[in-house]
Amino acid sequence: QTYAPKLILLDITDISCIRDVAKEILNCYGCVDILINNASMKVKGAVQSISLELDKKIMDANYFGPVTLTKAILPNMISRRTGQIVLINSIQGKIGIPFRAAYAASKHAAVGFFDCLRAEMEEFDISVSTVSPTFICSYHRQPAPGNWEASIWK
Repeated sequence: QTYAPKLILLDITDISCIRDVAKEILNCYGCVDILINNASMKVKGAVQSISLELDKKIMDANYFGPVTLTKAILPNMISRRTGQIVLINSIQGKIGIPFRAAYAASKHAAVGFFDCLRAEMEEFDISVSTVSPTFICSYHRQPAPGNWEASIWK
């Protein structure tokens, strides 16, 4: 059986809409066999230069977004006793480096959550993996110094 792909948009930082989008996906396709949490937001700057509001945006994108989406899809996987969940994270989820505190904190939190989830899902035959690549260049030009907003969206 073939499925006509349907474009379903999701802003991973809009926590309030994630459950509705997950429900739409399940209604459209019936199940999710593999969930790859790949969305990410980063910022570079000294702790005192980054606002608490920006810290929260980073945490929403890198921790609460994937956790909320996973929790919305998980009951379907558990009921079917099958599935694979993948978190594309970062080496910074294991080590912190200067000027990346908010990013590293969000990635550490995600690793902790998905490590616990892995142990809990073993009895349901659901695989949970975390991929932690090293540093990657995600843009071709460096944003201007002090332009944190440009560095977030790259």
